[in-house]
Amino acid sequence: MGNSTVEASLQSSSLSSSCVHNFQQRYLHNHLNNLFAGAWDKRDISPLPVDLPMATADQVQCCVEMVSRAKNPVILLGSQATLPPTPVDNIRAALESLAIPCFLGGMARGMLGRDSPIHIRQNRRDALKEADLVILAGTVCDFRLSYGRVLSRRSKIVAVNRDSSQLVKNSDMFWKPTLSVRGDPGSFLVQLAEGLKGYQAPSDWTRCLKEGDVKKEKANSEKAVEEVAKHLNPLKVLHRVEHLMEEDSIIVTDGGDFVGSAAYILKPRGPLRWLDPGAFGTLGVGGGFALGAKLCRPESQVWIVYGDGSLGYSIAEFDTFKRHKTPVIALVGNDAGWSQISREQVPLLGSNVACGLAYTDYHTVAEGYGGKGFLLNRENEDQMDDVIRAAQEECRNGNPTLINVLIGKSNFREGSISV
Repeated sequence: MGNSTVEASLQSSSLSSSCVHNFQQRYLHNHLNNLFAGAWDKRDISPLPVDLPMATADQVQCCVEMVSRAKNPVILLGSQATLPPTPVDNIRAALESLAIPCFLGGMARGMLGRDSPIHIRQNRRDALKEADLVILAGTVCDFRLSYGRVLSRRSKIVAVNRDSSQLVKNSDMFWKPTLSVRGDPGSFLVQLAEGLKGYQAPSDWTRCLKEGDVKKEKANSEKAVEEVAKHLNPLKVLHRVEHLMEEDSIIVTDGGDFVGSAAYILKPRGPLRWLDPGAFGTLGVGGGFALGAKLCRPESQVWIVYGDGSLGYSIAEFDTFKRHKTPVIALVGNDAGWSQISREQVPLLGSNVACGLAYTDYHTVAEGYGGKGFLLNRENEDQMDDVIRAAQEECRNGNPTLINVLIGKSNFREGSISV
């Protein structure tokens, strides 16, 4: 087509201005036809079908029999357990009827509310050593479970996951599933509860784990009052926020070390009230997550728990929060560094290179975007509750708010890994 256009234009004895114009028009017409070929053809635009694998009746029955014989069962829930089609309230009811001790991770945090008797928050590694049955409901054996090495070889393992590759990740090296179910974890748990009507897990096992929970949380509280060499103890700040946080709050986390500590201290008040960057540590999602959460639930108080490193990716969203009247509260753990990376890098390489930041005035930056900023440091430590309450009040008045908390180094999560 292009050659014929050129030949047609060159047939005239001279290239007049009209000839050049004609050539350009033919070329552009031909180019646009190729560029948008079929763009206006009628086509089916209905949603693509969703492949939602479900457990078979035989698989559910097999798990029913294992649970009924187990003395020390536990359930580990991951984010996938919160996905449609099964409402989270139905999943919560199923878990409560089973009364099996549960460890919650990712977006499953908050599934059982703030203070459920079957929600175990601490000592997961020890519990897995003693468990004779472990149900991985959307939980993946990646670095968060030491690639499966924390699972006892004496335990029976039931793995439930929609994704076949995630279902058996690392099972060829460190663990083996007794039963692997490619299916929706939430629906599986509801079916399991229906097959075990009248069943409740052994109360002495749950009580033992809960006692360990209480003991560990007491130790964490005691650690929160320890003095740090410089600035504020991050655990003390997080405990005060946990105490003052409203019941309808949504927690968005975006960070490494500070967020890791927050996961031990802050308790989501209910299902779907915790959002985090996920296993791949996709820092920078905090601003967008908080914006979406506030738009979906405008009556809720939305908190973003930031590390000072990750804050740099989305602090400009304070302009968005202000312009679109979506007030949130950002709690920034400012320790002037990428501490999660530094924890591994310094012992391994003996250098803190590229991990150091500055104690930046992020509260001033937030005010520059039209929000309200507060600085919390050792000088006003005795006014900590007042500062937090003032930030909450500013948020209620429609102002996006940032609390810049200068924190010191802590050994609370010493030995934790990020990969």
